[in-house]
Amino acid sequence: MACKDLSKLKMKLKRRRRREVAVGRKMKKLQRIIPGGDGLKADQLFLRTAEHILQLRLQLNALQALTKIFNV
Repeated sequence: MACKDLSKLKMKLKRRRRREVAVGRKMKKLQRIIPGGDGLKADQLFLRTAEHILQLRLQLNALQALTKIFNV
């Protein structure tokens, strides 16, 4: 019985470690994509990401408005 419990625990730990590694890889990728994201911790990186998305949306809205003006 104890052997089965130990086996289940090891499997859980392996899965957790795999997830942690995958999350770490994704965080590194996000740090490279977001301007000024290098070296930021997760909370600051997520805030910077949200700000960057907002900035991109504003740029998109401005370009769409200009397109409507000049394509008349």
